Amino acid sequence: MNKLENLIARVLDVEVASVSNNTSPDNVENWDSFNGLVLVTELEKKFKVKFTVEEIISVKNVGDIRRVLKKHGVLT
Repeated sequence: MNKLENLIARVLDVEVASVSNNTSPDNVENWDSFNGLVLVTELEKKFKVKFTVEEIISVKNVGDIRRVLKKHGVLT
């Protein structure tokens, strides 16, 4: 979904083409704790969802973000 990749690339200041399910804090220098919080806020605004603390803690990469968004019914 382009909307998701575009948002992640913008927040983390990386190329959209570099965003994959395996994109994580381990391989993106800008994905630190601050940008992680910004990412949560932007995802909640963009997709009109509210994540639980457990969901936020469970996210280790973009694939996990997709899984949580699917659980909220905003991604298919």
